[in-house]
Amino acid sequence: MTQRGNRRELLADAAIEVLARDGGRGLTHRAIDREARVPEGTTKNYYPTRNALFEAIAHYLAERHVAALEALCAHIPEDVCPDDITALYAAMLSRMSGNARSQFLALFELHLEAVRNPEVRAALGEISRASVDTAVQLHAAVGRRIGRRGAGLLDAGMLGVALSTLSLPGELVGDLGLDDAEGLTRALLTLGATRDEQALEVLRDWAG
Repeated sequence: MTQRGNRRELLADAAIEVLARDGGRGLTHRAIDREARVPEGTTKNYYPTRNALFEAIAHYLAERHVAALEALCAHIPEDVCPDDITALYAAMLSRMSGNARSQFLALFELHLEAVRNPEVRAALGEISRASVDTAVQLHAAVGRRIGRRGAGLLDAGMLGVALSTLSLPGELVGDLGLDDAEGLTRALLTLGATRDEQALEVLRDWAG
């Protein structure tokens, strides 16, 4: 049983790499077999169709994302402060285009697939809900309030910035300030959480 579980995880990790590198059209059973270095036919034995492949990747990413955020919320330090929250989200933003690049490229491919695949859409919904719940809880921990709509705006903004950073020419990313993780994070957090004059001032500073 453990071996079968390990094999599924191996195939899911390989599928993420293939999806990130080759896109949806390149996601084939044979490509995953090669990436995972398993005998040809192994992936098809576990996931007979392309839909099954996309759904497996979506659920795998959702399970990992939800588990990570649940662990984060379960261990919020008592002395956490607003600057800690900003640093956390800035690190997440940097990670999207850094050491977690493959996962996020795969995630963006899944968003396209979700337009046509309700099962994938449901898994992406789990990811978004977990992100929203986490934002609400983190803000509450530092004595700030963010509504679910504001948290949803924050989540969408983070994804949009990550997509732009990964897909636009490097010089344009720099020119637009999309490589300024901390500045962008402060603007997104402010936009999502408040509507007062101080918030407007932060956004004016960011927009130049």
